[in-house]
This record gives sequence, C-alpha cells and structure tokens, in this order.
Amino acid sequence: MLNVQALSKVYGKRKILDTVSFAAKPGEIIGLVGENGAGKSTMLHILAALSKPTSGTITLHNKSYETESKLVKKEIGFVPQDIALWDDFTVEENMLFFEKLAWHHKNKDELKQLCRDMKLDHWDEPVKTLSGGMKRKLNIAISLIHEPNLLLLDEPTVGIDLKSRKEIGAYLSDLAKQDGKIILYTSHDMDEIMQLCDRIYCIGNDPFYYQVLKEYGENPVLL
Repeated sequence: MLNVQALSKVYGKRKILDTVSFAAKPGEIIGLVGENGAGKSTMLHILAALSKPTSGTITLHNKSYETESKLVKKEIGFVPQDIALWDDFTVEENMLFFEKLAWHHKNKDELKQLCRDMKLDHWDEPVKTLSGGMKRKLNIAISLIHEPNLLLLDEPTVGIDLKSRKEIGAYLSDLAKQDGKIILYTSHDMDEIMQLCDRIYCIGNDPFYYQVLKEYGENPVLL
C-alpha cells in the first residue's frame, strides 16, 4: 500500500502541491491528470524519492520515506518523461549496463526475456536506430530490472505510435494485475487514461480535466 498524507511542496513563494492525500493498493493503476505545471511531475519525483516534500508523510508498504529511505528506494521504479538511454549502445548493452546499477540482479537471459515480454525484439540493435516506441519500451524495461513494487511513469507513451502505446498499456495492465504492482501514470491522453487506469486523480486548481473526465462518465478525485 502507498499512503500519501497532507503532502505539500513549495518552491520559493509558489505552492506546487497543497496538502495532497491519497492511497493506492497493490494491483492498481492510478492516473494523474492536470494542466502543465499543476504538479504531476513534482508528485512523481517526490514519490520516486528524488525530491523531498516541504511537508507531509509518505509510506510504502509501511516503510517511511523519511526514516527508511534506503529500503523504500529499492521498491521504486521511475520512468521519466525524457528518454534516458545510451544511444550508441545496443539494447543488450543498455540492459546490461543498468543491471549493474540495479538493487536486484538478473542474468542476460532474464534481461532478454524482460524485453521480449514488452515486445521489444531489437536486442542487438543500437538504441539510436530504434523507433520512439521501442525506446519507450526499453526505458520501462530498465526500470523493472530490480523488480520494484511501485512503478512511476511520467507520460511514458508521449509521441509514439498507437501500436506501441497499446502494447505498453497491455503490458502494464498485466504487470499490475498479475504481479500486484502499484502503478502511477501521468498522461494528457484522456482515452489512454480512461482505458488503462483503475482510478484517476486531478491535480491542480484548473477544473478542465475534471469536467472532461465527468463527460467520459468517470468520477475523478480532485487533489
């Protein structure tokens, strides 16, 4: 269980997040929507333990972010919006490189199977020759090497083809339901959010996304 209580983040005089509280259970995919600058990426960076909140508490499976950060970090996988790969390395070389940095280690066959599961079959090809969708898949595969319990994805399908988007969505759904992962997912694509997510939270003061989701028949929660 992920528990977020009264989370706030202030930069200078600007309050990005204001006493945000929510919970997420294993097996759930939670969608985060809102306008640019509403705080979605800030929220994910805090949940990834890459940034500290100004106030509030977070626990992951009863481990405190504040007092047990080393243990918490081992349970987190984070996929940033910007693709973070070695372009001149092959898929294999990227997977082996990041495996060396992971908390939980895998052999080459296990890494290759992880890519196959994501329908990423270009094992011997340099990353710079891959399509945007394949690069996104590789980014996600790398985040899963250490078998995290919490997966945070910041617009992981932006700018890619529909086929890759569908394949990523299907894989994430299986990952949540079969492996009990908690997944938090940001996207500006309302169709994608509606199809993929079990619950949806709207971040920020702009009621636009809330109204759009109401039109879809969804009952989003304002954070």
